[in-house]
Amino acid sequence: MVTIERKGGDRTMENEGRGPGPRPDRGGGPPREARRPKASRPYEGVWRFTAPTVDSSVPQARHAVRDLLVRQGVPVTEDLTQGLLLIVSELVTNAVKHAALVSPTLALEVAVGAEWVRISVEDDHPYRPTALETDPARTGGRGLLLVREVAKEAGGVCDMEHTARGGKVIWAVLPLRPAPLL
Repeated sequence: MVTIERKGGDRTMENEGRGPGPRPDRGGGPPREARRPKASRPYEGVWRFTAPTVDSSVPQARHAVRDLLVRQGVPVTEDLTQGLLLIVSELVTNAVKHAALVSPTLALEVAVGAEWVRISVEDDHPYRPTALETDPARTGGRGLLLVREVAKEAGGVCDMEHTARGGKVIWAVLPLRPAPLL
């Protein structure tokens, strides 16, 4: 079963993600009164899902993310939704396949800003995977490569970080607006 929790009360992306505290006045900009922060949109927020690292968590995580996007009214296109759900599937599958012995649970976080969506999956396994190159002889092992390609195609980015507990978090950020055509 996937457990969902909204982080930080009503809004967790205050100050447009720049952190707390006053900002220095460097001059040259609009008057201080005109620099009020933008009003946050009703779909902005951060949600954290926790689930056991078992196979059934993959479709449950996909359904939970799809339901969240719909419930919050996040302005995502069908293509972006499919890309986000593919990323969720691949990252949760990787945690289930490779981290379950060390990490009995995983955490999936969905953060939505005014113009972007961030999907991250955290587990307690210290191994930091690398994206494998395409090898037609292999039937698996390309999940992280696929996540990076989906993120890149959408105009976003993907990366990985170590956690304070010694595990890792793999994340992808995709813009809510389509990437410009080149």
